[in-house]
Amino acid sequence: MKSSKRMKNTDNRTLNAILAEQTPEQLQNIGLALAEAAKESQALLAEVMATSRPKIKVPERTDPFGMAGAYGKLGQSLATNPQALLNANLDLWMGWVNLWKDFTLGQVSDANDKRFSDPEWSANPAFEFMRKAYELNAGWMMSLLDSATDMTETDKRKAQFYTRQTIDALSPTNFFATNPAALKAMLESGGQSLVDGLRNARADIAKGRGRLSISQTDETPFEVGRNVATAPGKVVFRNKLIELLQFEPTTDKVHARPLLILPPWINKYYIMDLREENSMIRWLVGQGLTVFVVSWRSADSETRDFSWDDYIESGLLAALNEATAITGSEDINAVGYCIGGSLLTSTLAYMAKKNDKRIASATFFASQSDFTDAGDLMVFTDELARQSIDSVIEANKGIMPGELMGETFNWLRPVDLVWRYVIDNYMMGKKPRPFDLLFWNADQTNIPGKTHHTYLNALYGENQLSEGNFKVLGETVNMGDISIPVTLQASREDHICPWHSIYRGAQKYGGDINFILAGSGHIAGVINHPNSGKYQHWTNPELAKTPEAWLAGAEESTGSWWPSWWSWLKPKSGPMKAATPVEDKGLGDAPGSYVKMRMSDIAAGKSPDTTYSTPSKPMPAKAKAKPSSKSAPPKPAAAAAKTSSKAVSKSPASKAAAKTATTKKPGSASRKPAAKRKPAQGKSGTRTSRPKT
Repeated sequence: MKSSKRMKNTDNRTLNAILAEQTPEQLQNIGLALAEAAKESQALLAEVMATSRPKIKVPERTDPFGMAGAYGKLGQSLATNPQALLNANLDLWMGWVNLWKDFTLGQVSDANDKRFSDPEWSANPAFEFMRKAYELNAGWMMSLLDSATDMTETDKRKAQFYTRQTIDALSPTNFFATNPAALKAMLESGGQSLVDGLRNARADIAKGRGRLSISQTDETPFEVGRNVATAPGKVVFRNKLIELLQFEPTTDKVHARPLLILPPWINKYYIMDLREENSMIRWLVGQGLTVFVVSWRSADSETRDFSWDDYIESGLLAALNEATAITGSEDINAVGYCIGGSLLTSTLAYMAKKNDKRIASATFFASQSDFTDAGDLMVFTDELARQSIDSVIEANKGIMPGELMGETFNWLRPVDLVWRYVIDNYMMGKKPRPFDLLFWNADQTNIPGKTHHTYLNALYGENQLSEGNFKVLGETVNMGDISIPVTLQASREDHICPWHSIYRGAQKYGGDINFILAGSGHIAGVINHPNSGKYQHWTNPELAKTPEAWLAGAEESTGSWWPSWWSWLKPKSGPMKAATPVEDKGLGDAPGSYVKMRMSDIAAGKSPDTTYSTPSKPMPAKAKAKPSSKSAPPKPAAAAAKTSSKAVSKSPASKAAAKTATTKKPGSASRKPAAKRKPAQGKSGTRTSRPKT
C-alpha cells in the first residue's frame, strides 16, 4: 500500500471524536493497513532470525550484572523488617482507595510527567485512571527500597537502578494499545503509521547488523568535515593512536602558551566543534589561543592491544612533544574532557614525580578522579559486572565494542534516550529528525580492551588514582603531587560524572583549585556557547569541605561558564605574539582521517590513513639559573622515560612512544611559578591540610 499523507491534528481532537468521525472507507483503509503491517511483522521476524548471530559478540550469561542478587538481598532486608513492609503496603492500599474515590467523583488532575503530556491522559477517564495507577504503583515500588535500611550502598544502588528501569519500561505510554497518541496517529493516518513504524524497526535491525540499533536522528544530512567538525586546521602529527590537530588562528596576535585538549576516546572530539555558532574550538581560537586537539583512533586490529600507558606515551606525551616543538613554547596549558581528564590527571602525577614541568595548568571538563561515589555507572563497574565486561572484550578479540558502550549510556536515561524513540519511531511511524548532537552521539568508537579494563578495574573498581596506588609507566603516582593550578568544571545534572563526585576529586590535587559548577548535564553543561544565553553557573573561590557547603556559598551567574573560565585561563596563557598560519605537514586538513572512521567502516575491514609522522625533535632545555651545589641536577625527562620503559613490558605502542616521550628538562627558572597552596596530599597519600569550610 502506498504511503498516504498524514492528517494534521490541528484541532487537538480527542481520541473518541476521531474514532467517531471514521467513515466506512477510512475503516476499510485501516484494515488494509493492518494487513500490510502483519506482513511487515513477518518480514521483521524473518530478518531477526536470519541475523540472529550479530557481529558483536555478547557471551550468554543469565544475570551478567547481578540484578537477581540485588533483589534477593532486598527481599532478605524486607523480611527482617516486616513493619516497614506492612507500612509500605498500607500506603499502597490507601492510595488505591483514594484513586477509586477520585475516579468515582470525577476529580481530574493534570499530569506532571512529560510522558503524559497528551491531553487524553487527563481528559479521558480510562487513560487518566491508567496514568494514576501507574504513578501509584511506581511510588510503592520505590518506597520498598527506602524501607530496606540494612542493605549495602552497592546493593541498594543496583536495586534502585533496576527498579527504575522496570518502572520506566512498564509505563503505559510504551504500549501501543495504551498510548493515546499512537492510537490517534493510526486513525489519522489510515493505519499507515503502523506500517511505517515496522519499516523503521526493520531498518534499525539492519543498521545494527542483527541487533536493534534505535535511530535517534536522521544521520543522512551530516558529514564530518563538511557540515560538522568544520573549524579550519590541519593534521600536524599522526601515529598509530592519535592525529594531532592544530587549528588556524583567527586573530592577528596569539598568546604564547598553546592549549592542548584531550577529549574522551569513548566518543569523538567534534562535540566541541558541531556547528560554527556553538563551536568551543572556534571560540577558544577567537580568544587568541593556539589550539591543539587530540583525535583518537577507534580501536581496530592495529590498536586492540594498546594499554593505558600507551595512551599516555603515544597519546598525551606525544601530543605534548609536538605542541611544544611546533610553537616553540616551553610549556602548555592542558584540558581533559571526561576520561581524557582521568588520563591527564594520571599523567600529571607522573610528570610531577619526574619533575617534568611542560604543563603549566590543567582544566578538567566533567572528569572524575575519585570514583568513590561515581553515580549510576557504578552498577556496571562492580566485580561481577567487570567480569561480564571482560568476557565481552574477550569474545570481541580484545576490543570493547562502541555499540555496547553507546547502549549503556542510553540506558542511564531510558525515558529520553530509549523509550521516547521506541514510541516515536515504531509506534507512531515517525522518521527521526536531523540533529547534529544526536548524530555525534551515534558516531561511536571502539575501545582497546586493556585500556577499558584499567579504567573499570583500577579506577572505578579500586579507586587507585585517588588513593595514590595507581601506576603509570611502572611508577606509583599520587594526585597530591600535582601542584600546578587546575580548574575543574562539573555540571549539576550530570548523570555520568556526578558533580559531587568531581568535587570530591578536586580536593585531592596539591595546587590551587578553581571549581566551577554549570547548569544542565554531561554534554549541554560543558558545550554552552556564551551566545546561546542558556543555563547558569556557580563560582566560589573557597574550596569548602563538602560540595553542599561550597554551593551554599557560591555565586550564581546567568549564562555560559566559558567566560568565567577564560578569566582564569587568560593570565596563564602568556604574552601576545604574531599569529602564523598552521604549517602543512602533508597529513591533510582537519578534521583528519581518524575521526571519519565509523563503526561500519571498521566492521568492513577498512583502515584510516596510515601515513605516520616522524616525531619532532624535543626542544632544547634551558639551564636552570644558579643551581644548588648541594642538590643533584634534575634527571632529564628522556632519561626518566627510558628508565621507566624498562620497568614495564614492551607494549605494541611502546617503541613508537619512546621516540615521542618527554626529553626536555624542566622549564626555565625565569618563568614565574604559579601560586600554590599547601599540598592537599603528601607522597604517602595522607592529607596534610584540610579544605576550607
